[in-house]
Amino acid sequence: MECDFLIIGSGIAGLSFALRVAALGSVIVVTKKNDVDSATNLAQGGIAAVLSKSDSPQEHIEDTLLSGAGLCDEDIVELVVRNGPARVRDLIALGVDFVKDAQDSSGLNLGQEGGHSRRRVAHANDFTGREIERALLEKIKQYPQIRILENHTAVDLLMIDGATEDRRYCAGAYVLDDKMIVEIYKAKVTTLCTGGTGKVYLYTTNPDIATGDGLAMAFRAGAVMANMEFMQFHPTCLYHPKAKNFLISEAVRGEGAILVDEKGQPFMHKYDSRKELATRDAVARAIDQELKESGADCVFLDITHKDKNFIKNRFPTIYARCLEYGIDITREYIPVVPAAHYMCGGVQTDSWGKTSLDGLMALGETACTGLHGGNRLASNSLLEAVVFAERAYEYCVHHWPQISQKKLPAIEPWRAGEAKVLNEEILINHNWDLIRRIMWNYVGIVRSIKRLQLAKKQMEAIFQEIEQHYRDYFVTPNMIELRNIAHVSLLIIQSALSRKESRGLHYLVEYPKTKAVFAHDTRFRRKKDGIMAEIEIC
Repeated sequence: MECDFLIIGSGIAGLSFALRVAALGSVIVVTKKNDVDSATNLAQGGIAAVLSKSDSPQEHIEDTLLSGAGLCDEDIVELVVRNGPARVRDLIALGVDFVKDAQDSSGLNLGQEGGHSRRRVAHANDFTGREIERALLEKIKQYPQIRILENHTAVDLLMIDGATEDRRYCAGAYVLDDKMIVEIYKAKVTTLCTGGTGKVYLYTTNPDIATGDGLAMAFRAGAVMANMEFMQFHPTCLYHPKAKNFLISEAVRGEGAILVDEKGQPFMHKYDSRKELATRDAVARAIDQELKESGADCVFLDITHKDKNFIKNRFPTIYARCLEYGIDITREYIPVVPAAHYMCGGVQTDSWGKTSLDGLMALGETACTGLHGGNRLASNSLLEAVVFAERAYEYCVHHWPQISQKKLPAIEPWRAGEAKVLNEEILINHNWDLIRRIMWNYVGIVRSIKRLQLAKKQMEAIFQEIEQHYRDYFVTPNMIELRNIAHVSLLIIQSALSRKESRGLHYLVEYPKTKAVFAHDTRFRRKKDGIMAEIEIC
């Protein structure tokens, strides 16, 4: 299989980039499940941009910088914020049906979420991601030069040796197809849009596909990684034994919901003057502290003081889902707990979406662009995805004469050697469960050096066992995902151990203060001998 552009992942970043580069050449989008299985499809809140006359780019920039805890790249923040309105208009032109409001100067009904000083979140009620995904997929059907291959799992990147060690370049990927055969997919430009890594943790708002595949593949290939210690925990995931990864949008608090304990008493005033509209790191830590002090299983969101019809119309998905579990949010509190939500670190890229490896780009949650710093501002993720999809396209247009002339090298076929069929899935399931529990218990919202060191020791042993399985058996989608979450878990632990301070989403009990000496990214790449991450500080 050969193409000009190989895109791994079918969320908003991958599909937006595919639509643009289709004007240049052939495009293959590889997605390991169905085309709609992505974190984008679960996004409830919306996309933040300066769309109203009552708002300003400077205010959005300041909100983003404040949320990012001193680690945002200010040039990137300004670039994204100032390009945001045009990208939202692009989505509207594609057919995304944001909720309208003729009374607002933007013509849209803009929501407000934690950390934002203004109403600036364009939304489609509480199913914005699903609406964006629908519009993008419908548009892609009009482009015969774009192929979407479902149930295809990327195994590893194709790395070709250059003149020097630092000049190795990416020429595509090995991909496990829907017939369980590993095929070679060669491309002039390979783009990782695989989303996040929430499934590393026991409790997450992410879809099952969020196993950090792009992060692990990029690391194994030798790309520079950054800020992997900054895992954002969404403060309000529905707490119910039958509910799976269903978050209660930040927009619910933006519309006036109050966090209360099991006695119905508000508590956010004890932790932050912004109360329920504090940034996610502050709210998640406050809830974590309340639960530890009280021993309760959850806290509650109270929006019962709002008009019943307003709640139903503004949050139809949340209302309907909670009702399925016997919770009428117009009359009852919503039980919530924090859950792993968004990786603010990732594969380090420049302002064009390029990684440190020639031929490889990264977009969306997979990338660490410098926008989010130590804590992502709510609804800046969809914004980042569309802005950088456009930036990456602009780079490809400018360099197309050189890119189009690339000669794709001959690649050795995948060799299974003496591998056997894995007949016992318990070998995978047991380690999967162990990893997620270790990460939740030892590398969660509040961390300690002792717990991180214990996690590292246990994870290294598990990782060695998984690598042995990987060599002994034919690869399967489950095996690939297990190997990837093991790699990503170690990267998070290594990064967390290297940052001896508390900043943004990273809270270390031995070092509760923020230190100026750590006001930089945590950068690292794979050691030449293979397994562990070598930390190299910027």
